Amino acid sequence: MYQFYMDGVLLPVTPSALTLKTVNQNKTVTLVNEGQINILKLPGLSKISFSALLPNHPYPFAQYESGFCDAHYYMDKLELLKTKCQPFVFDVIRTDDTGRLLMDSTSMQVSLEVYELNEDADRYGTDVMAKIELLQYREYGTKTIAFKKAESKTTATVTEKRETTTAPKTGDYTVKQGDNLWDIARVKLGNGARQTEIYALNKDVIEAAAKKYGRASSSNGWWIYPGTVLRLPS
Repeated sequence: MYQFYMDGVLLPVTPSALTLKTVNQNKTVTLVNEGQINILKLPGLSKISFSALLPNHPYPFAQYESGFCDAHYYMDKLELLKTKCQPFVFDVIRTDDTGRLLMDSTSMQVSLEVYELNEDADRYGTDVMAKIELLQYREYGTKTIAFKKAESKTTATVTEKRETTTAPKTGDYTVKQGDNLWDIARVKLGNGARQTEIYALNKDVIEAAAKKYGRASSSNGWWIYPGTVLRLPS
């Protein structure tokens, strides 16, 4: 079973196909009398595209975590994601009928680049088909160079300005709707990879919450629920 989440909102009908494209930024240079060389660079931002059906009827094959919502609810959500000009988390969870992960799940910070809504009575009846294009988002900061005069020499010091949203913070944290351990670790500890530390420290609490909500397990912290209080590592 596949589940697609955009900013914590589950798409009611799982798209039948997903394309994830990563383009390199390598540069080919022609040298005089030496032919061509290829200068290797880090890959560019990943692009994700898929089409999702937004139903206006509670079909038995659709999934609703908080009860039926019609197509207009998801259309409003797409418009909000486009206009608020902020990145959000896109998740794809792949499990079998027992809840076991089939392969690595996709969790990526993205921006909504394009969405296209199609209404076609012959193909979709009263439902709406949304064509969605996402672009990976990478955080960035600025650097400030401060010059100071020491005796007869001029020196320069470089200080990196950290985004306030990623400044490490410790203590307890209460899970909110749409949260995941990667984002909590990134915002509170300054490094998303420390999600494993949060899970190890709160394994009993996280697994108890998963069982409360009817799951066999949390899939190593993938499933976390609003109201759960997590202790953060120092």
